[in-house]
Amino acid sequence: MLGLDKLLGMFSSDMAIDLGTANTLVYVKGRGVVLSEPSVVAYHIKDGQKKVLAVGEDAKLMLGRTPGSIEAIRPMREGVIADFDVAEEMIKHFIRKVHKRSTFSKPKIIVCVPHGATPVEKRAIRQSVLSAGARKAGLIAEPIAAAIGAGMPITDPTGNMVVDIGGGTTEVAVLSLGDIVYARSVRVGGDRMDEAIINYLRRQQNLLVGESTAERIKTSIGTARMPDDGRGSSMQIRGRDLLNGVPKETEISQAQVAEALSEPVQAICEAVMTALEATPPDLAADIVDRGVMLTGGGALLGDLDLALREQTGLAVSIADESLNCVALGTGKALEYEKQLRHAIDYDS
Repeated sequence: MLGLDKLLGMFSSDMAIDLGTANTLVYVKGRGVVLSEPSVVAYHIKDGQKKVLAVGEDAKLMLGRTPGSIEAIRPMREGVIADFDVAEEMIKHFIRKVHKRSTFSKPKIIVCVPHGATPVEKRAIRQSVLSAGARKAGLIAEPIAAAIGAGMPITDPTGNMVVDIGGGTTEVAVLSLGDIVYARSVRVGGDRMDEAIINYLRRQQNLLVGESTAERIKTSIGTARMPDDGRGSSMQIRGRDLLNGVPKETEISQAQVAEALSEPVQAICEAVMTALEATPPDLAADIVDRGVMLTGGGALLGDLDLALREQTGLAVSIADESLNCVALGTGKALEYEKQLRHAIDYDS
């Protein structure tokens, strides 16, 4: 069997997968990031059997708009697998999409997991990757992958601080000599920001909006601190009026969004402060020198770097391709496996 696996391995290109709460990215050895799609699966339920209808972009359009017989769900919650079977189908689909010939491929796959994931959650990720057709599944901690992807010199004996703000979790880590000195995972991320916007509009304007509308508000005018003129730009939003139950259109300004997002932003700032308190003094000195690197989709929130700079007094920079950082880093771990052996964990 091992010989056959080796043979099949020669036919297939190894991959690195960033299984995110919001988006899944696939990196193929020698080709870079080849696929980036939302982690959403839509399936049809007939006689108790689930039949997958759409995965990724097509399924995301169905979120919150499905009839009774179709369900669109996100199998990943807070960085870990919430629905095992659906997650497996999703991984299978993405592997098939990247590998045109699916019959003879048994790739080696490295997946990144949040630092705070329990052994059970890690095993769930490993199992679903193996049953999706990998011959070997390795796991790498998300902060390490994010730091590699952001191009930080993590193998040097100096302190590097990385803050990876994903859809479900924010990982704050201090790295030195290619491993984690201190890491903390808080379950605040892009999803929590969307929820905060939904709750704010429900309380302040008696307007009920869906997740996709909240996400659109966040990406177009979302900001982490009050605009200088006290209002900022604004956009039109539509939702359901809670007082008389009819759909209506209203306008929301940047100042309101900043107020809505103050809680999740504060939680991220507090996580960074806690990490700085727990850092050994010599590494803390390096961080003052080097500053903090922000990665992940949440790093694109307007003025978040400024809000963090005001709180910590450190230089805060945003990684170049912050959305792809973790996937790029996991991919680099695949390419330079020998040097990063200690960071990738293949058994358990």
